[in-house]
Amino acid sequence: MAHDTTQHHGSATKRIWIVFAILSVVTIVEVILGIIKPEFLTDTNFLGMRLLNWIFIILTIYKAYYIAWAFMHLEHESKGLRRAIVWTSIFLVSYLIFILLTEGGYIYDIYKGGHVAWDF
Repeated sequence: MAHDTTQHHGSATKRIWIVFAILSVVTIVEVILGIIKPEFLTDTNFLGMRLLNWIFIILTIYKAYYIAWAFMHLEHESKGLRRAIVWTSIFLVSYLIFILLTEGGYIYDIYKGGHVAWDF
């Protein structure tokens, strides 16, 4: 009986290291892109936003999904529950990002246009 527990513990340790490696690689890619800021990504606009910003948003949503998948044990749940949690979260986070960026761009244009002073 103890042998089964040890083997399960070993596989859990391996799983944690795999999750750590995947999340570390995604984070390192984000940090490198944030430091380097390649010109073709900062000069290219897609749907009103720089391509570099889209890459950051997509990678961040991927990390959030993977954290929920691995650490909240969604991989072992039924397909309906996984979809309800993941797709609702992705929709709400994407909607929040869209609203923040749209309104932020509008407010920036208002201040940049000189309609309101930059005195806070």
